[in-house]
Amino acid sequence: MAQLKNREKALRKLAAIPSAVRSAAKQALAQSADELTEAIRTAAPRGATGELKKSVAQTWGGGKVRYSSLAGNVGEAGDPDLSVRISAGNSKVRYAHLVEFGTAPHINGGLFAGTEHPGTRAQPFFYPTYRRMRKRARSRVSRAITKAIKQL
Repeated sequence: MAQLKNREKALRKLAAIPSAVRSAAKQALAQSADELTEAIRTAAPRGATGELKKSVAQTWGGGKVRYSSLAGNVGEAGDPDLSVRISAGNSKVRYAHLVEFGTAPHINGGLFAGTEHPGTRAQPFFYPTYRRMRKRARSRVSRAITKAIKQL
């Protein structure tokens, strides 16, 4: 993850932002996060059980997401109130990254040692959706902040 230069200075500036502007930014961020979460869930392949679709979730505060194999941030991770992490995978679904990126043919180990696995084709659903909607989310938050500042 990229390091933010002058992080303390940036956090002080964030703390100085009026609550009305923070509230508008958080509302726009929440709308974008909900929209992105639903789009990723829709794009995820159903599979046999549908558990992958159900595992797509959002976590506010930008902290670590347990058991996730794919995660993307909306907002900056420096301010817990203004950051959300969208992830795919949970304690039951630990294979989201294998679906997203596919697997190469390989020789199995463990219970089926010595057998050949033919590999699986990639079924990208998380990052293409995130990249497609990222600009829209940023623009929405930027417009909300600008509007709130003009109303002060």
